[in-house]
Amino acid sequence: MLMPVAIALHNLAAVIWVGGMLMMLWVVRPAAAELLEPPLRGPFLCLTLQRFFPWVWLAVGVQLVSGYWMLFAVFGGMGAAGLHVHIMQLLGLAMMVVFSWVFFAPFQRLKAAVASGEAAQAGACLQRIRFWVRINASLGVAVVLIATGGRYL
Repeated sequence: MLMPVAIALHNLAAVIWVGGMLMMLWVVRPAAAELLEPPLRGPFLCLTLQRFFPWVWLAVGVQLVSGYWMLFAVFGGMGAAGLHVHIMQLLGLAMMVVFSWVFFAPFQRLKAAVASGEAAQAGACLQRIRFWVRINASLGVAVVLIATGGRYL
């Protein structure tokens, strides 16, 4: 009974996190760049990230708990898991490290730049964040592909 809940929550967390990154990269940021001047773009994107990041933290927690619960309670532990599970786990942990760094370093600098009205500094922070989010989104897409098709390789 717990497995359907665990896999559903695990997948929902991945959709929220990876889908949110793709939405920011492909839709929100380009629209903001097209419509907003830098003095408004920085605060808008900062607020958007401020509202998105709690969902990412929740997704990270849900993925860790549900993933390791499934691995040990259902699939028989690390030794019994297929290679695709280990790759998915490695990439997922890498994504968590990248997200943590983005949150605690460039995002904090972005908030400070926006608070002090430094549009150029905010823009530089946003570029750093976008660089790392591109990496994380690529890892996230790889994880989704491995998670959904890996066991058939």
